[in-house]
Amino acid sequence: MASEIAQPETTDAKSVGIVQTQYVTLFEPPHPLTLEGGQQLGPITVAYETYGELTPERDNAIYVCHALTGDAHVAGKHSVDSRKFGWWDGLVGPGKALDTNRYFVICANVLGGCQGTTGPSCRNPATGQPYGLRFPFITVGDMVEVHAALVRHLGIETLLGIVGGSLGGMQVLDWVARYPEMARSAICLASAAKLSAQGIAFNAVGRRAITADPQYQNGDYYGDEPAKYGEVGPRFGLALARMVAHITYLSEASIERKFGRDLQHSDHLAYDLQRETEFKIESYLHYQGKRFIERFDANSYLYLTRAMDYFDLTQRYGSLQKALGRTNARFLITSYHTDWLFPSSQSKEIVTALVETRRHVTYLELESVFGHDSFLIEIEQLEELVTPLLLETYRRIRDV
Repeated sequence: MASEIAQPETTDAKSVGIVQTQYVTLFEPPHPLTLEGGQQLGPITVAYETYGELTPERDNAIYVCHALTGDAHVAGKHSVDSRKFGWWDGLVGPGKALDTNRYFVICANVLGGCQGTTGPSCRNPATGQPYGLRFPFITVGDMVEVHAALVRHLGIETLLGIVGGSLGGMQVLDWVARYPEMARSAICLASAAKLSAQGIAFNAVGRRAITADPQYQNGDYYGDEPAKYGEVGPRFGLALARMVAHITYLSEASIERKFGRDLQHSDHLAYDLQRETEFKIESYLHYQGKRFIERFDANSYLYLTRAMDYFDLTQRYGSLQKALGRTNARFLITSYHTDWLFPSSQSKEIVTALVETRRHVTYLELESVFGHDSFLIEIEQLEELVTPLLLETYRRIRDV
């Protein structure tokens, strides 16, 4: 559910360089994916990127699971002229925690997304029209099934590690529960085994903002010709949904430190209800909403937030101990003391279950003023934890 903002500064010398998004079609008829809701879906196009080289033994692959509004572009740049690096470029690259001189890193846009993988904005091959709300209901487990199929397509049987934060962390947990032998390490950051009632509530407000927009048109807002995001559909509703969600990604301390009660355009209050951006925090939220509608699809937002609402490992497996007790993966669990969207208490529940089942687990509650977004920003903290875990896990493989 994180916001992918405030990326750490990166130079070309420390980057993987120019990368290209790749595409593969999986689950083609007559072998569609059977979703957890009972419906079938196929074919499924998957957009993914890879960094580094796979060893002949195929034992150095790490899968990165992105958060709610992320995509496959986790590192590098898409062109020489681009100023935008991947959303986790500070962590993925030569000599970094996910060292592309040593590891083969994979990241794919999730099922139901809008950055190349099949989702509601894609055209249904059976009708030639965008799916819209006719796209089947999806879950975090369905996303993981597609991820696992991609890994197998790449000829990899066992991953050195799976890494993710927020919704990405949910995917990590589901993966090791669903395929306990498929990963040797699991890194779950600022996440939980189920979304809290508070999280569900914020998602509900965001979805309501979208569906109440007159331009939503029951999900059929795409038109006959492809259009850029932000040009069609419930622009105001989607921007509002983003504004509400973005507040949850920050902390009170970070908002106060950055904005306080500073005014945007004047040193004096205007006493004018028509002025929407009188305070700097208001201007900032409007800016985040505007940026978001230029790159994201409203229907994808509905589907992915609902998948988060449904996620509950205890419900599927009976308990966290049963869900996580079958894997031999080495775990790293982190939380942040200012994260009120995914508080540390939820991470500690996961840790307790792992300890009770005698799994190998390291847990730290990290200090940061940035709230839920910390795992995207506080890269040095993560490097100190992730680097030794992956090195030790890889050493154990090579020593066998």
